[in-house]
Amino acid sequence: MNAKTVLGFDFGTKSIGVAVGQQITASATPLLSIKAVDGIPNWEEIAKLIQEWQPDLVVVGLPLNMDGTEQEMTHRARKFANRLNAKFGVKIFTQDERLTTTDAKARLFELGGYKALTKGQVDAVSAVLIIESYFENHFGD
Repeated sequence: MNAKTVLGFDFGTKSIGVAVGQQITASATPLLSIKAVDGIPNWEEIAKLIQEWQPDLVVVGLPLNMDGTEQEMTHRARKFANRLNAKFGVKIFTQDERLTTTDAKARLFELGGYKALTKGQVDAVSAVLIIESYFENHFGD
């Protein structure tokens, strides 16, 4: 198996969490959270991440309702994914992200209590969970 680098994004209208993962280890690490204004990020900041990590794939979390139906944020996340593809020519995959924020908060709380639950950290860890879900769904047993 080739070692593939994956960047993951947890899209939000005010903040976009970012993580990097490696397919060979099926694991990911939180990087940062990028501020957004009504879902529009600083594209230069994203360009720097794309340049630095040179991902083989970008996974964008797709916020679905619990019953699997789409909502307004689903469409906005797809639009963000499409823009990533158009601006940077990267291969895009969208991944169901239901409950990632809840799981991210639980993970951070275990590590550092309430102090660890900053919005930026939650978003970045949510991006980790999005990448890990992608790996599990595509390469897991």
